[in-house]
Amino acid sequence: MKEFVCLAVFIILAALFAIAMVAAGFICQYKKNTPVKNSIYECGIKPVNDARIRFDIRYFNYAVMFLIFDIETIFLYPFAVFVNELGLFAIIEAFIFVALLLFGLYYAINRKLLRWGE
Repeated sequence: MKEFVCLAVFIILAALFAIAMVAAGFICQYKKNTPVKNSIYECGIKPVNDARIRFDIRYFNYAVMFLIFDIETIFLYPFAVFVNELGLFAIIEAFIFVALLLFGLYYAINRKLLRWGE
């Protein structure tokens, strides 16, 4: 029971701290609107056009593929560290995981998601 009380106190304090930080941001913010404050920042260069530009969907495809293989690396790192202690079943599971990801890469290549031209 004591553990639950400690956990509840920790959750309440964390929530109060988060609310206090958001409130402090609102209280301490600079509220005066000026043309300089509302202008686009481009490293000291005077803005030429609107900052909102349309991005090609191909950037999104590359980003998703990067995230998939980045997460794969994160998931396989603990396996690589403890491979001697895990046994044959864990090795088979790791190969199935990599095979699924390679199937996803094959699918992306087959659907021509990674081709930039055309």
